[in-house]
Amino acid sequence: MTDTRPNHRQIWQLAWPMMLSNLSIPLLGAVDTAILGHLGSPVYLGAVSLGASVLTLLFWSFGFLRMGTTSVAARATGAEDHDAIRLVLAQSLILALGLALLIIALGPWLIPTALGWMGASPEVAALAQSYGQIRLWGAPASLMNFALIGWFIGRQDTRRPLMILLSTNLLNILLDALLILGLGMKSDGAAWASVLAEYGGLLVGLGLLRHHLRRLPGQLDRLHLRQWHTYRALLQVNRHLFVRTLCLLLVFAFFAAQGARLGDQILAANAVLLQFLMLTSYALDGFAHAAEALAGRAVGARQADALRQTVRLTTLWALACAGLISLVFVAGAPWWPGLFTSLEPVIEQVRAHYFWICLVPLVGVWGYQLDGVYLGSGRTAIMQYSVVGSALLVFLPLWWWLQPLGNHGLWLAFLAFNGARGISLGAVYYYLNRRRRWLLPA
Repeated sequence: MTDTRPNHRQIWQLAWPMMLSNLSIPLLGAVDTAILGHLGSPVYLGAVSLGASVLTLLFWSFGFLRMGTTSVAARATGAEDHDAIRLVLAQSLILALGLALLIIALGPWLIPTALGWMGASPEVAALAQSYGQIRLWGAPASLMNFALIGWFIGRQDTRRPLMILLSTNLLNILLDALLILGLGMKSDGAAWASVLAEYGGLLVGLGLLRHHLRRLPGQLDRLHLRQWHTYRALLQVNRHLFVRTLCLLLVFAFFAAQGARLGDQILAANAVLLQFLMLTSYALDGFAHAAEALAGRAVGARQADALRQTVRLTTLWALACAGLISLVFVAGAPWWPGLFTSLEPVIEQVRAHYFWICLVPLVGVWGYQLDGVYLGSGRTAIMQYSVVGSALLVFLPLWWWLQPLGNHGLWLAFLAFNGARGISLGAVYYYLNRRRRWLLPA
């Protein structure tokens, strides 16, 4: 068994492709926001924000496919079990396709229901529903991309996910410009651009996968694909991740809904501010992805020293990155907001709440990074309990108590939620490390 202790170079080799690819995602959101924010009315920006929130909730409810596939594939890689590596790939793609068909079947009922709960104005709600119905057709490509990207990360290959995500997002940006600015399709154009780009990214991913499998030892036992008990490891991980992800997305959806109830201008301003939040999360996720792959490999190889070194080095770099992001946000405060919209009332609201975004990287980094450690090691139940507890015991009570503060109270509750996640995950990590329980069954 080879030594799996990482060094700084290995961490950066894993982190930088995912950081670059992840940063293209908020870039896409920023382009959507910038294009729609200059159409002369906040309703289009608000509609895409609400519609995207609903679709994100729907798609990323099944985002456990990415994370669960990474966890199982990383541990199989550490154990050098090539048959298991092939099996988890096939099982993940099968699950992705089945769940995508379920989304398409239930989406026409779920989308109007969710939008009605969010309480947006009738004009915004109608546009958001049209946006969501179009985006449903991208579900098979979106979920299968989750599985492909998760498998590549588990294999400690982050350059192929970079190619998939960059091709998807660059195509989306080009189609946004063509359909919205060129053909005047507005919010529906943003939806069709996303759908077509997802399928384009899937074709790229399948091409990269074919090349990779040619050089991978082992064989796929097709009989196992028809035996449900062989899915146990993947489903056990995904069960906890589903609850965790659903709860996390419900917090975001609740956040968007409360912003909508405060008026279209607040809704549009929060849509702009959330672009900065996404920028933060995707940048920090680069080191979290590195932690997933390296922690999973260390656990699969049964090397506790390698796991501790993974945590130490990835956290060090994540903290440095978080501090840099906060400094960039502070330095760019005078001119960042105006890049996303020309609507002066919206810009004023963005400036009034901008300082919350400057605090998010420093508070949220702990949760992002420790999520990667727990995911790679297969201890997904702890991730589930952390998010659920932080939402029920911190976010919702604080939101209720701070309602007189309006949108400021909403942002304070959200910041506290992120802090609570980091504290709870850190406390459990300290306990498990002191008791030397990391290599015991999760």
